[in-house]
Amino acid sequence: MFSLTRIETLEQIVKKSRFLAVAAPIGSEEDARAFLAAHGDPAANHNCWAWRIGQNYRFNDDGEPSGTAGKPILQAIDGQSLDRVAVVVTRWFGGVLLGTGGLIRAYGGTAAACLRAAATVELVATIEAEISVNFSDLALVKARLAGSAGVRVVAEVFVDAGALLTLSVPEAVFSETARMLSDATSGRVILAVQQ
Repeated sequence: MFSLTRIETLEQIVKKSRFLAVAAPIGSEEDARAFLAAHGDPAANHNCWAWRIGQNYRFNDDGEPSGTAGKPILQAIDGQSLDRVAVVVTRWFGGVLLGTGGLIRAYGGTAAACLRAAATVELVATIEAEISVNFSDLALVKARLAGSAGVRVVAEVFVDAGALLTLSVPEAVFSETARMLSDATSGRVILAVQQ
């Protein structure tokens, strides 16, 4: 799965109607609502939208015939394996009726073209973990972690004997990272999943 790195816009004219798509990365349903409120144009004829966060999604036709706007926008999001994304397509009517098929192609096509133009980043499932490290092992552990792809030190708290490190570890390399830390420190460092 992928998400967007920033807001992207794209405009198309379809049979004299102007369609403006705005897509953005989102982290929650509240983010989606705020994005939609900020990027819909109250002066336009229609502000149709869709968003997806994991298994949660919503879409809205905003007065267009049912199934001709929101659902095609959601299908554009899903068709490009995107997650944590919201898209609003605003239409200013140009005087020519597009019909059901024309609306589906215009809304879905504008959203898909906007998403194709957007910069994306791969979403990687991670596990939050914690380790306790003595001062004598701290430099070695940090060096090994720096050489581990995708592993990040999220927080570091110094205590009397050393440091407590909170890590973000990709699920795919969690076991390998735990084994590497244990081997490098002769079992003194154990990677524990944060509760």
